[in-house]
Amino acid sequence: MQHPNIVNSGLSQRITVEGHELIIEIYRLEREPKWSLEVVDEDGTSTVWNDLFDTDQEALDQVMKTIEEEGFSAFREAGNVVTFPKK
Repeated sequence: MQHPNIVNSGLSQRITVEGHELIIEIYRLEREPKWSLEVVDEDGTSTVWNDLFDTDQEALDQVMKTIEEEGFSAFREAGNVVTFPKK
């Protein structure tokens, strides 16, 4: 079984918010039309939106709106973080 190719958006980028680096990843599967949105902070904590977006621009607009409204704390609140067991 062949694994699907991932298409990365040219809108993916690194930005600094309140002195913290965030990596904005916007991607989709090659045969799927909708885009996923993920933000990774400098500690490697990943925040992934449950909703998919019709365009990569919509995904970027959403993350920028979230940053404008909530700042860096949107990606650091303990209630949003799922801790994986350590080996």
